Amino acid sequence: MSMSIIRLFTGDDGESHFEEMDIDMIAHGDVVTMSKLMDCHEVQFAETSSGGGYDWHNAPRRQFVITLSGTLIFENRTGDTQEIRPGDILLAEDCTGGGHKWKLVDEQPWRRCYVHLEPEA
Repeated sequence: MSMSIIRLFTGDDGESHFEEMDIDMIAHGDVVTMSKLMDCHEVQFAETSSGGGYDWHNAPRRQFVITLSGTLIFENRTGDTQEIRPGDILLAEDCTGGGHKWKLVDEQPWRRCYVHLEPEA
């Protein structure tokens, strides 16, 4: 079993790219599956008002970004886009290179949880 997430990473070309990847899940009792534990050191919550956006930037660190509300479009410098909706998990790893930008596209604020990963996690 696996859980699908979206990875945002810097490719060999120095640009940010999107890919879907799976996190392996293992049975934990009769009705629950869980991933392996991952080392993290901080959790942070953030909110951006509807209509907001953020111009070109890189991820400040390796982190999971778990969207709680809001729908937005991420874009890289090559013009590729990725829609992010509530419940989506983004693994942001494009800490160098061309970067990305995002814009909210619905009437909801973007509420999210950042899980800051240890560098070797």
